[in-house]
Amino acid sequence: QLSEPPDADPHVRWCGRGVAGQTRYPLSRLYAVLSPRQCGTLAHMTHPADPNSLLASALKRARSPLREAPPRVLVIGTEAQHAWWYEDGRVVADWSVSTAAEGIGGLRGSFKTPPGWHRIQRKVGDGAESGTIFVSREPTGERWTGETRADDLILTRILTLEGLEPTVNQGGERDSLERFIYLHGTNQEDSLGQAVSHGCVRFSNQAVTDLFDRVREGDLVVIVAPGPGEMPDPIAGGRFHYAGVGGSGMSALAQFQAMRGGSVSGSDRGFDRAERDDARARLERMGISIAAQDGSGVEGASALVVSTAVEESVPDVAAARRLELPIVHRSEMLALWVASMRSIAISGTSGKSTVVAMVFEALRGSGRDPSVITGGELVCLEEEGLWGNAWSGGSDLLVVEADESDGSLVRYRPALGVALNLTRDHKTEAEVLTMFEQFRNRTRDRFVCGEADALASLHPGSLLFGFGERAEVRATDVVLEAGGSAFTVNGTRVTLPVPGRHNVENALAALAVGLALGVPLAEFAAPLSRFRGVGRRFQSLGTARGVEVIDDFAHNPAKIAAAIDTAHRRARRVLAVFQPHGYGPTRFLREDLVETFCNTLGPEDRVWLLEIFYAGGTAVRDFSAADLVSDMADAGTAAEFATSREALIERITAEATPGDLVLVMGARDPSLTEFARTLLDRLGAAHASA
Repeated sequence: QLSEPPDADPHVRWCGRGVAGQTRYPLSRLYAVLSPRQCGTLAHMTHPADPNSLLASALKRARSPLREAPPRVLVIGTEAQHAWWYEDGRVVADWSVSTAAEGIGGLRGSFKTPPGWHRIQRKVGDGAESGTIFVSREPTGERWTGETRADDLILTRILTLEGLEPTVNQGGERDSLERFIYLHGTNQEDSLGQAVSHGCVRFSNQAVTDLFDRVREGDLVVIVAPGPGEMPDPIAGGRFHYAGVGGSGMSALAQFQAMRGGSVSGSDRGFDRAERDDARARLERMGISIAAQDGSGVEGASALVVSTAVEESVPDVAAARRLELPIVHRSEMLALWVASMRSIAISGTSGKSTVVAMVFEALRGSGRDPSVITGGELVCLEEEGLWGNAWSGGSDLLVVEADESDGSLVRYRPALGVALNLTRDHKTEAEVLTMFEQFRNRTRDRFVCGEADALASLHPGSLLFGFGERAEVRATDVVLEAGGSAFTVNGTRVTLPVPGRHNVENALAALAVGLALGVPLAEFAAPLSRFRGVGRRFQSLGTARGVEVIDDFAHNPAKIAAAIDTAHRRARRVLAVFQPHGYGPTRFLREDLVETFCNTLGPEDRVWLLEIFYAGGTAVRDFSAADLVSDMADAGTAAEFATSREALIERITAEATPGDLVLVMGARDPSLTEFARTLLDRLGAAHASA
């Protein structure tokens, strides 16, 4: 036990035992008086980190806003529980700190300290006496004078932190400023040097005053944490493994990362069952290696990418947990690309993929070489031998589909945001509108919005499109035909080779995006006349025996209504086939789906429902598509439940007559297209045999 020097600073933590003679030293100075061997014996009591090394590693972070050390920066080492203040490239002050007992992480409610780069957003408490107690960043009039208290106080000075790394400490549920993460003084001074806080970074009261006097608002702070949990650089940070890489959204991200030069692998349950060999081959041709979904593909990877559909029970997730690899959500990967490019993020409960495709083709057709990440398969890219849902162009423009179904929309910070429409789909309208409002607030430049009353709270300050008087991008003289449409916008005549009023509205959204980007209207509209469309978006597979077969992605009430309305414009009678997707979404929309079919199908039309598509997992399968058929039949609609696809093909082949249109609808199940093609072939075979 060593004696304390008579002039000891009461706010400095001192070493209580050791081999340093009869004098106690502050921990920040032990390295100066002990030999390397002696320092090794006290590693648990000293801060072993080299601040220069910490700063160098911070500059290499995937989302670091800078690559060279700034002249003024506070470096906080969570392993060392120490902070160093740099001015002009050298440390001029350092202090013991306390970060979170729960460790490092940015999620709201986690009680963890967020990692990465921040800036000092606000200085609070200038001139307050040491020990002044603050609540909600306001002084209470009380002071802590050194007495023992069980509660954790915020004292003396507060420095609020604004995160600078999207999806790590900026935006959504990981925003440091919205989480009220501070640097502040504490009444738990005896615990400085240990990770004991509830998320903020604690200093002694003298130290936080010293720091406060040195820093300015806007100065940089970086919190450096060792170990796993943080997303590596997607290009230079090693191999990323995608669980569920066969999905539309996951495959798009995997391809885009590979196109940008990253190392990518993946696994998928469908591939393990020898399904969709063509999709697997497309990924492998791009250099994406495919492994069995048994955890083996995670070995040697730098990160695992998952979607909301990938459950904890998936072996790849268990392997990543065991190996302590970062597990990155699909939306985090997309948010990274969105934040790093001049991005156009397109949201809405219907039409997202089509508008993404229209904007991409218009930008590409006008010579602007954009990139795209989307859930639909763009026919123009498929014709180039690609999957169709991703492309890496040469400009900084990126067009993305921003999905609201899993709540990830609020993570994106695009240059230009778009909200197309709002109807019931995966969530209630109120829930989705709240996300749209957050999305608008995070948009960096301009916001484009549909004119519908459901989006009224988004209208102020937005560029509106639609058919009404208040729309700035407004369609007039609209002509809807069986194979396409034409309309006028601000004196420019626009033609579309895809049918339906909903596609006119989609084109208006795309034209509004062009105007928001500063592209002349005529220049943006010209490529739309050559629009190639999106796979499974009212895609005609052909005609046999006078019967046309259409393959469509429609799965929510609004999309189903639009598809049936468009079909009525080109057929005498509609024979609809619908496969609901997912037990949760179908349960949520059951009444709306039944009402839509009952209201949109004509008296001569027919509808058959296939069993609800089940992709695996723990969903509760406590009802059937047959129950929806029963609801429709009770309402007087000619609906039938299809016990098998083969039986349904035979039924439709017998039922269809020249002038009919078979409309196959459903999402998520890629085999629906194969079913529709088989049906077309059988119709043709029946005609040949006749």
